[in-house]
Amino acid sequence: MARLDPLPIDSTPELAEEFAFFERTLGFVPNSLLTMAHRPGLAKGLIALSRGVYDPKGEVDLGLKRLIGHVASMAAGCMYCRAHTATSALRHGVAADKLAAVAEYRTNPLFSDAERAALDFALAAASVPNDVTDECFARLKAFWSAGQIVEILAVIALFGFFNRWNDSLATTLEAEPHETARQVLGRTGWQLGKHEPNQKDEIR
Repeated sequence: MARLDPLPIDSTPELAEEFAFFERTLGFVPNSLLTMAHRPGLAKGLIALSRGVYDPKGEVDLGLKRLIGHVASMAAGCMYCRAHTATSALRHGVAADKLAAVAEYRTNPLFSDAERAALDFALAAASVPNDVTDECFARLKAFWSAGQIVEILAVIALFGFFNRWNDSLATTLEAEPHETARQVLGRTGWQLGKHEPNQKDEIR
């Protein structure tokens, strides 16, 4: 159950444009942002950062970026962010069977060596303490350019914020990402846990 209630969508008119963007692209406004809306400037800043991280003009595939965020969230243990990145990965062309095998990316043939290097880096960089070694970074550089590495690390860093925000507040998981995670992530150790809704908002 959430430790801090999200605000109603219409309570922060200065975020109307940002919220409309999420309603168009996701079909809902994430509870994480509605909680952040207690300080609209913070929400605006994070949304601007997210747009930069997921810039469609970037060189790293947007679906892979969601998998990178997912593996970073696995390292952090944030079930809310895992459910969200799973939903976004499917929307950006990642096949359901590949997503379901994400915990086995090191050995599963659905993942390329370049993807494995990026996901190894995500797992190491999101660990506490940081576990990126020279060897890990050398494997990353064997497949990715400096600019691409900046894009990859930007995703990991963004989820450093999101993981701590949503895990600390036990943010209520919305219906669509809950259903996606339930159907696709079962064998990866995903569980709803503390992100269950209040009774009045029960997911059906």
